[in-house]
Amino acid sequence: MNREAIFSDGTREFLDPWEVRPGQRVAIRVRTSRYDSLKAVLLTEKEPIEMRLDEENGAFSFYKTTVSMGESPFRYIFSITDGVETLYFDRYGVAEEQRWQYAFIIVPGFYTPSWAKGAVMYQILVDRFCSGDDSNDVVDREYHYINSYAGKIPDWNRPPSDFDVCNFYGGDLEGVRSKLNYLKSLGVEVIYFNPIFVSPSNHKYDTQDYDYIDPHYGRIINDGGEPLKEGDTDNSHATKYKKRVTDIENLEASNELFAQLVSEAHEKGIRVILDGVFNHCGSFNKWLDREGIYENAVGFEPGAYHTADSPYVDFFDFHMNGKWPNNNAYDGWWGHDTLPKLNYEGSIRLMEYILSIGRKWVSPPYNADGWRLDVAADLGHSETFNHTFWKRFRDEVKSANPEAIILAEHYGDATPWLQGDQWDTIMNYDAFMEPVSYFLTGMEKHSDRFDEGAICNGEQFELTMRHTMAQFLTPSLHCSMNQLSNHDHSRFLTRTNHKVGRVAQLGSEAASEGVNVAVLKEATMIQMTWPGAPTLYYGDEAGVCGFTDPDNRRTYPWDNPDHDLIDFNRDMIMLHKVNSCLRTGSFVFLRCSRNLISYGRFSRDQQIVVVINGSGADLPCEIPVWKANVPMECEMEQILMTNELGYSIMPVKWKVEEGMLRMNLKPYTGIVLRRNR
Repeated sequence: MNREAIFSDGTREFLDPWEVRPGQRVAIRVRTSRYDSLKAVLLTEKEPIEMRLDEENGAFSFYKTTVSMGESPFRYIFSITDGVETLYFDRYGVAEEQRWQYAFIIVPGFYTPSWAKGAVMYQILVDRFCSGDDSNDVVDREYHYINSYAGKIPDWNRPPSDFDVCNFYGGDLEGVRSKLNYLKSLGVEVIYFNPIFVSPSNHKYDTQDYDYIDPHYGRIINDGGEPLKEGDTDNSHATKYKKRVTDIENLEASNELFAQLVSEAHEKGIRVILDGVFNHCGSFNKWLDREGIYENAVGFEPGAYHTADSPYVDFFDFHMNGKWPNNNAYDGWWGHDTLPKLNYEGSIRLMEYILSIGRKWVSPPYNADGWRLDVAADLGHSETFNHTFWKRFRDEVKSANPEAIILAEHYGDATPWLQGDQWDTIMNYDAFMEPVSYFLTGMEKHSDRFDEGAICNGEQFELTMRHTMAQFLTPSLHCSMNQLSNHDHSRFLTRTNHKVGRVAQLGSEAASEGVNVAVLKEATMIQMTWPGAPTLYYGDEAGVCGFTDPDNRRTYPWDNPDHDLIDFNRDMIMLHKVNSCLRTGSFVFLRCSRNLISYGRFSRDQQIVVVINGSGADLPCEIPVWKANVPMECEMEQILMTNELGYSIMPVKWKVEEGMLRMNLKPYTGIVLRRNR
């Protein structure tokens, strides 16, 4: 029996429809070798269902059965036998025993937005992207936060300092508006914003007011007041900051600017995702108001830090040893008193408030297209409540905007949240960022470790990907956020120099020493051809380097970008967008070995083959492209090639003989080949 011919997955070629309603009938197919005389059986948790021969096409036979869906998740694997040998096929692959932990799963009623499947996303940390309005810039000593005064960095190109929370470069939403045409020309389809709500930090993961966009990113209509005097750290004296973030005209004008930005982005075919930080807020938050920002401000209630009579006391978990006024005895996330943990179990009103925030920003007039959820598995004080909350959150957000995406930050197995009733998908660390980084660079995603055994280890790459990709429902996999870099991890280009450490020890210049752009291009090629939503971190396409946080948050180099790298990203994005099977097609590994990974994406009408030589040496190889439904004898067209010398989009013909593609790859070469029916 030809084991390598056996294949199925949850895409349209093998599951029709691939997103199913309760009560709907669904056709399930499996592929085998045409030259084997076989019996195929669909094994379910209730009973086996014999499959019939549905189609013979090229080297393959396709077996099919139709099943009516109920309300509950439907789990299945395949049994394939030739009368002598019996094999099983699941989401991991072929096995000699039943592995129900890798069963295919259909969740009736679960679907992810069609626009998000394979969408090209672009992550923006607003302060570091582009400045469009100088009048809203933070001024020196505007306030004091975490042992530092807030201030403006006058040199846009200066790398961030080791402690960077209160340093601002002046990027804002007006700057993003001014670059929408650039993003459109690049091919971006979705902007993912790091948090943009009122907050004292430049990263804004310490929310001060969930109801309003920060005027420092938006518009300051009414300015006034004074910054702190040198030596004064009492923020109740920070009258300029208080005026800027509590004046209702400033807040409403900033919200209006955001609504306008979303509208203009939508006109250009670009959607917008917001960052929701709902596990914790910040010590500046108006409900706590530890800094006295909202005392005596018009329209704001007293904060829970100051009085037990505050309407927000139960929003936080105050300890028995605490006392008012100035009650500092509250739970902080991971013990950080600047990040008060929100006490959902103790306050129904808090939960309803946050749910209303979830609805508000995906509804008119703002019309955001979804949420990225920060440390989502940490929300609440118990796993039971955590799941209860996210089920409610999904119901509320989807009722307000059925096409909004719910995308969570998560490390490790997210299966409990990806059952179709909570999150749509996740930031794909385990089934994308980590394995790609290890294969091409040997580096852990923080640059904290170099693993010599992982670099160019194609077998390890394949085994890791098979296991981690199998943890996704198919609709979740195809919109998972596939990143090479982001605000929490080192820049991928820096990882190519194999320097272990952080900016405090190595210095910012070391991040760009000895980097290999050819390796970054190979990583981008994988990113744009892998199942999921390829997500660029602002500036990666322009050659930005940086160790992990805060060095990874450098400004976009508008005066000196890497134009060749931008062109390469533009061409790779175009390739991704014009080839439909790269958005929702099937995925199959072809051959992975030392220095080599190769895989196919295919649908009924199109086959794409990707071949990557991750090493600095020539690599002769034979690729079994027949496994990607490529005919045994045919020609494939090379549509993009990259290596140390540059890249090319000139078409080149490659001959497939006996189902094999034979080639000799130069160092750090990546190739994309295509065959259309």
